[in-house]
Amino acid sequence: MSSLRNSMPRRAHRERAQPQSRKKFGILEKHKDYVVRAKAFHKKEETIRKLKEKAAFRNPDEFYFKMIKSRTVDGVHKPGIEENKYSQEELMLMKTQDIGYILQKVQSEKKKIERLTAELHSIDNGPSNGHIYFAQDREEAKEVQLHCSKSNNVLASGDIPDNIRRKTAASYRDLEARRNRVLSIGENLYGYGNAEGITEKRSEAQTPRR
Repeated sequence: MSSLRNSMPRRAHRERAQPQSRKKFGILEKHKDYVVRAKAFHKKEETIRKLKEKAAFRNPDEFYFKMIKSRTVDGVHKPGIEENKYSQEELMLMKTQDIGYILQKVQSEKKKIERLTAELHSIDNGPSNGHIYFAQDREEAKEVQLHCSKSNNVLASGDIPDNIRRKTAASYRDLEARRNRVLSIGENLYGYGNAEGITEKRSEAQTPRR
């Protein structure tokens, strides 16, 4: 019976629209709209209740220095301007630590540049190793030579696959970007473009002036 009851056509119940006399009030609020509005109302109500409870149990003797050092701008508390927070020795120490960190990053970048340069150099020059075969007589030597000429075909520059070309070009771009980064750090730090001179100034930069 349940399957027969479900197979019979039923009337489609549509939601009630806004009456013609109330069109001036806009679209008729549905239940899902009421749920959203009720959740927002109760959330605000709970926030106000917590603030009232916090104000009721406030300690009148409570004091901390931000009460007199902060200011209110458009209803938002902002801390005041802190002057002379660090001494000259502390500022010099922090600058020295920053320079040391930058120099450490430069050394790491230079090692990556050297490794990448060596990899690209080995790719461009091709493999330098080879096998040495020993033959007993001339007949065996001819057979070994013929076999090597067939199996060891070195790819020409035009026969390199496209994916390897793209990877090699991306590696060259990465290498150029790393070199420019090291040079820009040297120029900004010491006012010169020689990246190798960064290591020469390291001991001088890490020693604070007295």
